[in-house]
Amino acid sequence: MRSISLLMALMCALVVVMVPQVYAKRYIVGGKMGWTSNVNYTIWAQDKHFYLDDWLFFVYDRNQMSVLEVNKTNYENCNVEHPLGNYTTGAGRDVVHLNVTKHRYFVSGNGFCYGGMKLSVRIEKRPPPPTAAPVKSSAPRTYYRSHFVLPLVFGIGAVWDSFLRVMG
Repeated sequence: MRSISLLMALMCALVVVMVPQVYAKRYIVGGKMGWTSNVNYTIWAQDKHFYLDDWLFFVYDRNQMSVLEVNKTNYENCNVEHPLGNYTTGAGRDVVHLNVTKHRYFVSGNGFCYGGMKLSVRIEKRPPPPTAAPVKSSAPRTYYRSHFVLPLVFGIGAVWDSFLRVMG
């Protein structure tokens, strides 16, 4: 029973090691200021890369502001008449999954867009992880011979030991 438990624990540890890392990020829009007026969201977003499967987390005053997704023209003109999406849940804590690679545009209604409450993000595919450069071995040629010779010697020793046990 103990060996089965040990085997299961080992298998679980192996699965955890083999699971690829998840790289999705959650961005609090506006950082510490949140989704509010008097924040330049263009400057906030300029040094960030938004990748597929990242999340935007909007934190704001639920009684005044909203989170609306609009097209580029409506973003530029602060037109909220026909939003592509309304992420306002009424809690003041709304999450948007960046699940499509394209430009997306978010604004706040009630006139706050004119005060700068608008965000443009370009969602990209995540670049592949860097690959390790091949390592050129500086090991002497004897390493390669010992790589085959040592197992052969141990194998012969095991056979000889078994032979002596059977004969003796």
